Amino acid sequence: MSIIVDEHKIEQISEKDWDKSYEVKAILLLFLGFGLVGIDRFIIMPMFPVLAKELNLNYSDIGLLTGALGIAWGFSSIFMGRFSDKVGHKAILIPSLVLFSLLAGFSGLATTLGSLLLIRIGIGLIEGAYTPSSIIATLDASKPSRVGLNIGLQQAAFPLFGLGIAPVLVTQLLNVVDWHFIFALVALPGFVVAYFMYKILRDNPQILANIPKEEQADAVIKGAPASKWYDIFKYRNVSLGVVSMFCWLTVLTVLAAFLPNYLTDYLKLNLNQMGFILSAIGFGGTVGTICLPALSDKIGRKAAVSLSSLGGALSLVVLINMDASSMTALFTVVFVCVLFIYSLLALTVGPISAESVPKHLRSSSSGMVIGTGEIFAGSVVSFMVGMVAQVFGIQYILYVATGAMVLGFIVTLFLKETAPSKINRQNL
Repeated sequence: MSIIVDEHKIEQISEKDWDKSYEVKAILLLFLGFGLVGIDRFIIMPMFPVLAKELNLNYSDIGLLTGALGIAWGFSSIFMGRFSDKVGHKAILIPSLVLFSLLAGFSGLATTLGSLLLIRIGIGLIEGAYTPSSIIATLDASKPSRVGLNIGLQQAAFPLFGLGIAPVLVTQLLNVVDWHFIFALVALPGFVVAYFMYKILRDNPQILANIPKEEQADAVIKGAPASKWYDIFKYRNVSLGVVSMFCWLTVLTVLAAFLPNYLTDYLKLNLNQMGFILSAIGFGGTVGTICLPALSDKIGRKAAVSLSSLGGALSLVVLINMDASSMTALFTVVFVCVLFIYSLLALTVGPISAESVPKHLRSSSSGMVIGTGEIFAGSVVSFMVGMVAQVFGIQYILYVATGAMVLGFIVTLFLKETAPSKINRQNL
């Protein structure tokens, strides 16, 4: 016989009843899982100069590969975010983790642009399903006062593994092994993390924490009213989140997909120097993803995103005017720039999207913001930036990024505050 549990009881859980042990284990697993997403998505980026020669790719082809994955990711996020609200995040996370790990390994078998494109589209579809579910799983496991911190920690794995560790590792491995074999190394960790998620992760964890373990499998969560997917647009922050996500992903597309060629073709860095500078994206993104979302728990989400977008725009202006005379200075500016970009991404898809809507619409809201941003940034922006680089010169891609960041700053000024600490203070 099933146990009927009212979802509104989440709000009534006291401090002493909070399952902190589960919170720690869940955040660790979700951190590792999203790190693998980062590796699978971005491991190809530092290989582009090598792939361009072997597969005869030009700048437009690079934009096509980047854009196709983003579009697939976007459509999947929109539809699977809604599906996750209905079936629970665990049913989405584990199969997705296994499948995208397999496809990432299969990337090493690609011999033409067409075969590589099909594999990247598959990865985008599966990772697009995984992403909103992983964010809401993090929110479910988090104590309300630690939402910004835990979202930041979970999201930090994406740049740390995908853009921090992977570029350095890949550029070093390319000196000793063929690029085909590098892809094969990324599959096994996904299976291991998926196994532990199956054993540990659960849906609606804080409600189920107060039900005997032997009865948790039969618990049915009730209390969510019927709704349509478009109900999320009744909340202003969702529409603003869609526009701002487009801006942040435009900047990320420019830096993650085209910066390797900018560094080697325009600034004339060698492969090892390029890998070193590119790692600043990962490490800067990691720091920004952890620190600024955690700070937003105190100062508010709106203040954090407004300051981050302004800082990101200023750092891009500095980057435009830099040369390759100092590797340390170049690394530092890229680090600071991406610190702000990733704080914006984490806050937009996590707390701002989820806190703006009722609980039964959280995955739908996050999926819509992620999905529409990925679709437009993946299609329009990737193609546009590739054409700008091809026709006018790759140095002009940074102007596109700067314009997007300025537009995003303007959008943040119209957001409604969602941080519990700020809202509670305003209600006193």
